[in-house]
Amino acid sequence: MANDSIFILAIESSCDDTSAAVLQNDKVLSNVVANQSVHVAFGGVVPELASRAHQQNMIPVVDQALRKAGIQKSQLSAIAFTQGPGLMGSLLVGSSFAKSLAMALSIPLIAVHHMQGHILAHFIDEEGYDKPEFPFLALTISGGHTQIIKVTDFFTMEIIGETTDDAVGEAFDKSAKILGLPYPGGPLVDKHAQLGNPKAFSFTKPKVPGLDFSFSGLKTQILYFIQKKVKENPKFIEENLNDICASIQNAIIEIIMEKLKMAVTQTAIKQIAIGGGVSANSGIRKTIKEAENKYGWKTYIPKFEYTTDNAAMIGIVGYYKYLNKQFEELNVVSKPRIEI
Repeated sequence: MANDSIFILAIESSCDDTSAAVLQNDKVLSNVVANQSVHVAFGGVVPELASRAHQQNMIPVVDQALRKAGIQKSQLSAIAFTQGPGLMGSLLVGSSFAKSLAMALSIPLIAVHHMQGHILAHFIDEEGYDKPEFPFLALTISGGHTQIIKVTDFFTMEIIGETTDDAVGEAFDKSAKILGLPYPGGPLVDKHAQLGNPKAFSFTKPKVPGLDFSFSGLKTQILYFIQKKVKENPKFIEENLNDICASIQNAIIEIIMEKLKMAVTQTAIKQIAIGGGVSANSGIRKTIKEAENKYGWKTYIPKFEYTTDNAAMIGIVGYYKYLNKQFEELNVVSKPRIEI
């Protein structure tokens, strides 16, 4: 391997996935993710259980990432970790490990904003994938975030629209719960939606000024709609599950696309990059892709494994911060809430 290579070990532990990755410059050598199945029984992430599982998973995951990458600890140039936003207990497990290892190896420590990771995941060097050109609009959609961000360069990002209440991932998961689907329900809504008619049932779109989003009203509307229909026909859900899911998914996509079109008009930026866990949704991916021909946009959709929480995206931010010598002292603190 070339001597001028920068090797970054990245650690991501913001929620319930423990992940470690090794990057050689902007190329991913390994990206290991340990999912936590412990939360399924509770229908959502339990913070205390999440941090305990991170403690159990951290060393095996890092060890596997180094082995897969085929490099020794002594070859590492720096350690990057997620500083926030996220669950405080989970973040602390990752940051404590990163600090200890950076101190033991006497190499720089790099703190990364989780959402910046989702945005810059587009700059991972992958065969067959284009990288966006600055400036571009990033749509970050996940269980905790729904934002439109104007990205001017690697470190200049401005939120121009965001959710005023629930995130889009929450809208998917809560809708799934209303329909009696197991957690995490978002991917299941997507699966059923692919078999249904998106125009079977209609839901009114919330009126939110500017580029901001709101999903709580839609969620309430879905709840009342299902309650009313089940009262009329107890088998309504099982008889119409695919159509219900397709209609819910269609309503969410329409809300997102309406705001994206407004953002393009306001900024005159026609490059759109999506990121975050919900960008794995097939309906959203398809609609964003179709927008290229429909509106003359250039759209960027990340490789599937870089959409959900993973350390490779933390590593790519780490790489650019390393080039910029943006290092942290060992007393850097984790932050459950942090501005981009």
